[in-house]
Amino acid sequence: MSTSDDIQGIDREPVTEWLTAHIGKIEPPLDFHLIAGGHSNLTFRVTDQASGRWVLRRPPLGQVLATAHDMGREHRIISALGPTDVPVPPTIGLCTDESVNGAPFYVMDFVPGQVIRDSAAAEALSEPQRTRASESIVDVMAAIHAVDLETVGLDDLGRHEGYIARQLKRWYSQYQGSKEHSDVDFPLVDRVHDALIEQIPRQQGTAIVHGDYRLDNCMLADDGSVAAVLDWEICTLGDPLADAGLLWVYWADNDSPSPIPQASPTTMPGFLSKAELLDRYQAASGLDLSSIDFYIAFGFWKLTCIIAGVYSRYAAGAMGDSTSDSQIEGFRMMIDALAQQADDATTRLASGA
Repeated sequence: MSTSDDIQGIDREPVTEWLTAHIGKIEPPLDFHLIAGGHSNLTFRVTDQASGRWVLRRPPLGQVLATAHDMGREHRIISALGPTDVPVPPTIGLCTDESVNGAPFYVMDFVPGQVIRDSAAAEALSEPQRTRASESIVDVMAAIHAVDLETVGLDDLGRHEGYIARQLKRWYSQYQGSKEHSDVDFPLVDRVHDALIEQIPRQQGTAIVHGDYRLDNCMLADDGSVAAVLDWEICTLGDPLADAGLLWVYWADNDSPSPIPQASPTTMPGFLSKAELLDRYQAASGLDLSSIDFYIAFGFWKLTCIIAGVYSRYAAGAMGDSTSDSQIEGFRMMIDALAQQADDATTRLASGA
């Protein structure tokens, strides 16, 4: 854990003053540790001299795309979900005064548990824990989609209809913005966008859509169940099947290698298969999944756009850590592979295969 006074993303003295004013019992000096694994908003573990622990979230350093990294929105969503069946970290406060830390941030309680980001972490789980994690991630996704929007005060979080059309417009715009700050240019992104916009299914109701729901955006308890859902920064209202399709994209069966590193843990014994995930979600949600292939294709395309944005920020040095040329090139290779899978998926969708 670093204790230096020049941690990128943290202005130690004013942030300590803010935390002291907003947390009942806290004993400075504080230690700030950048939690590994995030490629967008920066997440810090905060520890005081009495071993108290909290989490601070702030936008990435440097250039950010318009409408992205809205701390107030993310804080509002997590706070609203606190009383529901959806497991989220309890929030402490939001700071919108940029003179404190150069950008808005919010703070929440630290939730103990583990995040499964790679195969090494998954190997430490027993097969029953892997099965429980699989079941719980589906059940929690269904719980997110079942939240009564008016009851939690989130019915005005976004427009209720036309979600996929809006998402196609948004992510295509974000992709174009990424091109302005780096050498991002992937022609398949354009082709898949045009193919998807012609085949949008009818939206089945309006729900909270996490937008980046996957295994390593969940904190697991000791038994493997989801203790907290993390990273709500692109959450909005819309079509719940978009989350289901993207989870399928992020999940890998043991006979289906994926270019996405986050998918590798789920190839191990004990994890449910992609088909089993969808069966469980259909049973829990009661939704019609006959059009799920569209949402899978959309998931590949959207993920391509997201990683293109990540690549752009890393290449510009905006992520607050040192990144090697080989890592940056790895992102380019991942984007190439995902764009190809998105194109393959839309081709299958068009042919009805």
